[in-house]
Formats: sequence, C-alpha cells, structure tokens
Amino acid sequence: MSRRTVRLVLEYDGSDFGGWQRQDNRITVQEVLEGALARHLGEPVTTVAAGRTDAGVHALGQTVSFRTESRIPPGGILHGANVHLPDTVAIREVADASPDFHAQRDAVGKHYRYRILTERVRRPVAGRFATRIGTPLDDRRMGEAAARLVGTHDFSSFRNAGSVETSPVRTLTRLDITREDEYLSLDFEADGFLYRMVRNLVGTLLLVGRGAMDPETVGEVLLAADRCRAGPAAPAGGLCLVRVFYRNDA
Repeated sequence: MSRRTVRLVLEYDGSDFGGWQRQDNRITVQEVLEGALARHLGEPVTTVAAGRTDAGVHALGQTVSFRTESRIPPGGILHGANVHLPDTVAIREVADASPDFHAQRDAVGKHYRYRILTERVRRPVAGRFATRIGTPLDDRRMGEAAARLVGTHDFSSFRNAGSVETSPVRTLTRLDITREDEYLSLDFEADGFLYRMVRNLVGTLLLVGRGAMDPETVGEVLLAADRCRAGPAAPAGGLCLVRVFYRNDA
C-alpha cells in the first residue's frame, strides 16, 4: 500500500512539556502527538515539525508532517487523534499534502509572539501565557531599539551556544511592539530563527525598556556578533509560535 503525506497544524499549552522534540527524561509534545496518531491510525508514526519549541514555549500554529499508509480522511484524523491527546494539545487542521512535503525543510518563515505583563500584582491565570515583569517598561524606547534589528543581519549576539544552524544570518522582516493595557506584545517574523534567538532579543529589549540599555546600543550589540554583549534570555512562558509560512500558502 502506498504511503501518503499528511500535514497538520497543532496548538498547545507548552507549560508542562519539555518542548517539542522527544527526550528521554521529559514528556514532550512530539511524544504525545505521535502516541495519539499511532493509536488512531493503528501504525507507528514519526512526525516532523517546523519550529522545535523549547520547554515551556506555546504554539498556536505549529506545522507538522508525517507519512502514513492509513486511508482515514483528514477530518477523521483530526477528530480521532484529538480524542487521544491531553487537554493541553489539539490538532487544529489536517490536510493531505504533496508526497514530498516536509514541514521543516519547506518552511520559508515563522511568526513568533512574546507577551509581557507589566502589572505588579501576580496574575495566576493571565500570567500562564505571558511573562510578568512587574515594573514599568518604556515601549517607545523598545520600539526604537527594535527598528535597529529589522533586516538581514548576523544574529550571533542573540544565538545561544549549542545552535546547530550553520549560518547566523537571518532576515527579520517584522518586529512590532504593541501595548494593550498592561500587556506588551512583541511580534517577530523572519525567514528563520537561531537557537533561543527570540528570547535573547526580548531579554535585550527588556533592558532597553527598563532604562538599563540605550536603544542605539542594541545596534552595537548586533554588530559585535558576541552573545556576551546581549541581554539574558527572557523566560520561556511568554513565547508562542503563531504560524509557519510556506511558499504556496494563501
């Protein structure tokens, strides 16, 4: 029987997971997804995802692909596999894809959003999907700094050790900072992201927002190509993978 390629879009609350990729000592999103698909399809399933999120990072639209001999239609896969997933994970869309589609290799861009809560009092529910800073932030200064990061650059200053990417050059096409009451949202779009790049960028912009770094200094940090010059990584809980882009998408 010929195998078909299936593409799905996944949403999850990553708070209690060790990230996307399978690990020996922590439950991961890939593990529970493959288990749910295998139970429903009646065969082992190996998935590939675009955007291998870290522990505690969330997703609204992570694209995943896998190959299967099952003839169950997309709608049946969506509803049947979701029965076997925990409440914190859900398949949102399923479609048949071209035989050679690969969720990771074919991605041409990603959209991440980082949410910050500036309220001083703890917010147990709202804070689950945002990082509470608890101090005022000057989002105008942060916007000035963000403008220096947009474009094609060597982002080595914002890449953690252990990164497997061969080139540190990325094109950041969007870095918008918007405020809604006590929330700040930082939206990043790029052709790709280095290991911990978004969290390191956010951590540096937080220094600017607190007045500990000047906006123009961020440009100097970028040019230095030295991780030691940038700020610490922001916590994982405020980060969410919003969408993965592909060439033929509408």
